[in-house]
Amino acid sequence: MEQTLEERVARLEAIEEIRRLKHRYLRACDLKEPETFRDCFVARGASIDYGPRVGRFEDADGIAEVYRRIALEKVDGHYNVLDMHHALQADIDVVSTTEATGQWTLRFRQVDRRAGTERVSAIEYDDRYEIEDGSWRIRSCHVRVLWAIVKPLPEGHEIVETLS
Repeated sequence: MEQTLEERVARLEAIEEIRRLKHRYLRACDLKEPETFRDCFVARGASIDYGPRVGRFEDADGIAEVYRRIALEKVDGHYNVLDMHHALQADIDVVSTTEATGQWTLRFRQVDRRAGTERVSAIEYDDRYEIEDGSWRIRSCHVRVLWAIVKPLPEGHEIVETLS
């Protein structure tokens, strides 16, 4: 069945809103914004699986607490963990006017001051989205780490950050 112009426009608008949601989520991760991070998920019952390093959760409150504990930890007045999330290759499918799925490729870098390491990873996201209170939210977010390299920070390195 051919879609009407209105249905096609609504689908494109939904895809753009979901892209903006995912980007808001990733930016919140990098900018240490726990309230924005939590607000990207449905209010109750989100299915989250960030793999063995971070864990599985049946509600976004659990991952938000882990995020606060890890991302906001400071060492000598500076954040211990610095993250950089670059999501690309989005494949978003609008299933209905209130549901969608999405797959994303993530290029992830993380500096851990305490461990003195940098991690570089290739990660795949498998998401489900739904409309809640008039806005798209993440209903489920499952990740699969394709590969990761962890290496020590070089001798004499300097980290300059403006997040503190």
